[in-house]
Amino acid sequence: MKSTRRWQQLLLNSLAIILGNALYSLAVALFLEPAGLITGGATGIALAFGRLTGLSVSGFLFLFNMSMLVWGWAVLGKKFALNTLASSVLSPAFLELFERLLDGRVLTEDIFLCTIFSGLGIGVALGMVIRAGASTGGMDIPPLVLQKWFRWPVSITMMLFDIAILLVQAAFSQPEQVLYGIVLVITHTIVMDKMLMLGDSRTEVKIISTRSDEIRAAILAEIDRGVTVLHGEGGYTGEPSEVLLSVISNRELPRLEKLVHSIDPACFLIVSRVTEVSGRGFSMEKEYQ
Repeated sequence: MKSTRRWQQLLLNSLAIILGNALYSLAVALFLEPAGLITGGATGIALAFGRLTGLSVSGFLFLFNMSMLVWGWAVLGKKFALNTLASSVLSPAFLELFERLLDGRVLTEDIFLCTIFSGLGIGVALGMVIRAGASTGGMDIPPLVLQKWFRWPVSITMMLFDIAILLVQAAFSQPEQVLYGIVLVITHTIVMDKMLMLGDSRTEVKIISTRSDEIRAAILAEIDRGVTVLHGEGGYTGEPSEVLLSVISNRELPRLEKLVHSIDPACFLIVSRVTEVSGRGFSMEKEYQ
């Protein structure tokens, strides 16, 4: 059974990596390149090179990704390189394919539409690849190498590299394209973050009450949800207290609130929105009281 599930998960991850790279390349070829937009990462470097020299963007992207892959293999190890190999090859391969198929044809010349749809496509694509457990390669590698060599924070060096890539492209682009390019980067970053948080949304409820035994029994009997009892202590009084923890569906929240307050109107509820990400547990999304 475990072996079957492992192979199923491997197949799903492989399909996600392939489809993610295909969608990424399609967004670049169909919207980003025709509009002359700027972007960060290895794609931004390849686009700048292509606009300056007139040579193939996909060809340069492949060579750049391979050089980064070899560097990552040498510094970060074989396991990292294998994790990066698929995207390093698939992304330029699909880009070359779509460039040939489209052959200069554009879907729209509206730069605003190109910005929005390229941002959506790239964001969804990157989210799919990362959720599948793969690295996107390219400019992901230099920050990781610098972290290993000098202990520099990855987030800061990655941001600095992206800013530098955007500035280089800005020097050879129209102001309008630069501004829309910034919107593009913001859009695909937001969409990617949302993709990474996709999952089975649930509501986590913490209940603090002097009648915790009655509330626990009512939740088990009437809501039919599990309850975990956390043992706490009053910060001011130092008296022991019990905190009930239960994860329910979003639709069950009003019913649970009504049930709990019918037993103890003075009880205190803390409600948190959580999302189960690919079976790896729950991650916090938003919390309110």
